[in-house]
Order: sequence, then structure tokens, then C-alpha cells
Amino acid sequence: MDITFLELLLLGLASFRLTRLFVYDKITAFIRNVFIKEIEEKDENGEETVYLIPKDGVIKGFFGELLSCYWCTGVWSSLGLYGLYVSLPTIAVPVIIILAISAVAAIIETVIQNWL
Repeated sequence: MDITFLELLLLGLASFRLTRLFVYDKITAFIRNVFIKEIEEKDENGEETVYLIPKDGVIKGFFGELLSCYWCTGVWSSLGLYGLYVSLPTIAVPVIIILAISAVAAIIETVIQNWL
């Protein structure tokens, strides 16, 4: 199956956004909390650092490792989005476009926040 540059760009942006949604966004914290413990530590300057520790167990440990690794989750979210795109494009295309638009908005917001 040939893929155009536009399709690759949209899939890449959608995968980026979906990965951030699962790994970092507060709205999905209830999913992460099943598999990950968050441990906060303060350094000598009083700054907090959060460590993500996978919970014990085969299944919880596996998904905890997955969700604590941005790169790992990115591979699986890319695989899922591409699989959905190939097998059920009528469902996948709107989801991919919405995630890609959200990714572009997040990138623009980050640039503006760092610029101002």
C-alpha cells in the first residue's frame, strides 16, 4: 500500500497527539493510575521531580512500563492508528484528522508560550 506525504504527516501528527494524551494529559490520568505509581521527590532547591514507577504484576507491570515510556507508547499508538486506517478507514480518517488538528494546535500553543 502506497502512502502519500499528506497521509504520513496526518498519521504522524495524530500519533504524536495520541501518545501525549496517554502519557501526559490529565484527562487520561485515571488510566495511567491503574498501571503506574507516581513518586514525587524534592531536591535541595525545593523543586519537585515526579518519577513514574510501574506497578507490580505481569499485566500491570507491562502496561506500566509502556505508559511510562513516551517512545514505547508512540510506537504502539502509531501501530494502532495505522492498523485502524488500513482496516477501517471510514472510522479512522475522522479520528486521525481530529488528533492531527489537536497536535497542530498544541504545537502552535507551545511555540507561542515559549515565544512570549
